[in-house]
Amino acid sequence: MNIETQRHSLAHIMAYAVQELFRDKGAVSFGVGPVIENGWYYDIHTEQPITENDLKRIEKKMLDIIKQKVSFTRTELPIDDAIIQFKKMNQQYKVELLHDLKTHGTTNLNERRDRVNPVSTDTVSIYTTGDFVDLCRGPHVENTQEITVAFKLTSLAGAYWRGDEKNPQLQRVYAVAFETQQELDDYLHMREEAIKRDHRKIGKELGLFVFSDLVGPGLPLYTHHGMTILSALKNYSRELRTKMGYQEVQTPQINKAALFHTSGHYDKYKQDMFRVVSNYTDEEYYLKPMNCPQHTQLYASRMRSYKDLPVRIADFSLLYRDEKPGELSGLTRLRSFSQDDSHCFCREDQIEHECSLLLNAIQEAMQTYGMNYSIRLSLRDESQKEKYLGDDKIWETSQNALRSMLKQSGINYEEAPGEAAFYGPKMDLLAHDALGRTWQLSTIQLDMNMPERFGLEYIDEDGSQKTPLMIHSALVGSPERFFGILIEHHAGAFPVWLSPVQVAILPVSEKFLDNARKLSLHMQSTSIRVEIDESNESVGKKIRNAETSKIPYMLVLGEKEAQSDTLAVRKRGSKETIPLSRDEFCAMIQEKIRTKSLEV
Repeated sequence: MNIETQRHSLAHIMAYAVQELFRDKGAVSFGVGPVIENGWYYDIHTEQPITENDLKRIEKKMLDIIKQKVSFTRTELPIDDAIIQFKKMNQQYKVELLHDLKTHGTTNLNERRDRVNPVSTDTVSIYTTGDFVDLCRGPHVENTQEITVAFKLTSLAGAYWRGDEKNPQLQRVYAVAFETQQELDDYLHMREEAIKRDHRKIGKELGLFVFSDLVGPGLPLYTHHGMTILSALKNYSRELRTKMGYQEVQTPQINKAALFHTSGHYDKYKQDMFRVVSNYTDEEYYLKPMNCPQHTQLYASRMRSYKDLPVRIADFSLLYRDEKPGELSGLTRLRSFSQDDSHCFCREDQIEHECSLLLNAIQEAMQTYGMNYSIRLSLRDESQKEKYLGDDKIWETSQNALRSMLKQSGINYEEAPGEAAFYGPKMDLLAHDALGRTWQLSTIQLDMNMPERFGLEYIDEDGSQKTPLMIHSALVGSPERFFGILIEHHAGAFPVWLSPVQVAILPVSEKFLDNARKLSLHMQSTSIRVEIDESNESVGKKIRNAETSKIPYMLVLGEKEAQSDTLAVRKRGSKETIPLSRDEFCAMIQEKIRTKSLEV
């Protein structure tokens, strides 16, 4: 039996179990319960809220129902009859869905409309499982004994009905199901590991960043240690950009709305942009959500010759996007962030070379960060051309150019219709972290629309005026978002070059503080980041504190070390102490920093 069908059926069985366990405590109302990746969820209202402790009881009840060989019976009903039936059952959320179907058809239902009949608004399908009745198009198992997968209810969350904050809040019960118990156990293990590695938890423990209600949601404040890591990420991207011939610029964070009208962003993204109000002018301004429109004005600041191309511009300015509060998530979804962003204005015959430079830089970055990756060629959705700027010829030319380049380079990739930017196709790098999760980071986007909209030109070899092409690219995307991803990828135990403190000096008593300070000054002079633990704690406690802080190297400084050039070196995660001379140790750390080694 198809696992998606079993997951779909389990959603009904779970709802049936909740109904049986909670209806004696008051009314139970059901929202929607779609299948999602690895499992399903169901939005439910109960008079007595479901708790984490109830999940085991619900699982046990589900297993009892499965053993009873309960049938799934499908019935087709006229929509008016269905409305009457669900009204009698006091299922107001199902009634609302049915009224939407009757009045608007399927087009005006929310993203979970696949739970109702998508074809006809005259009749709907209803499934009955024991005493539980649900509005659903199916398919389902014939009876509960066909359920063979291993499953588990994993968590609870609050969810506004249909995602609208003005609507009642329901409880969302999440669950997963896999073909075998081993697959389920592996998934749960990885989930536990993900909870341990949560960058919000680790970031707080290591003192890397904070959020403040007074500052606002999605607006992080970085501590000195956090800024050290963030600067290292940005500086490495700068290094890679410089090697490719990109020149860094700075552009303002507020701009007239007219700029975004011309670029096309105003019509497409106005609802996601922060509007800025001036005390002295009625002109409309916005905080910028991206850099590309400003960069067109740098290009347009003077006439260009074909010999001037390519013009390569990099920008790390802060950007702002008005994300919904409920969608914000630590550093991985913010309202204020930067991008290691660049735009290359070039001729058509330069596309392949410029894209190859960028691909090589992205590959180098992923190797340095220790992340596997794959390439996705994101194309226009040909069935919804109205969502994109530009005519068919522009899109055919730009999509074929990227496809041809990937084929000639021998790079494996997958095509993804509908994933293109609104102004052009793109190559997206999908990075895979230590937990096997996929993150869309780097991107290379070919844009034949924006230069034309801004009237950008260059004088070609024959004296004619031509419109340049524009290549948008990011090496890791947003460094702030990537920071959060890397915290989880490394579980906070960063390689030496990224660690905010690379060496902890642990004097065994106050007697050796002067020696520790002299050693610290020497290491700082060689660009090694050092901290001295001057607390009145035992050496064992100081070592544990340094381990908890995930500092790569510890130097225990006592009588023997104070009277010689030999250091007692202890590596993170090791109980061994290795003797090294001061110069040997400093040279080793400097080499790890220079090569950006992943090894401690």
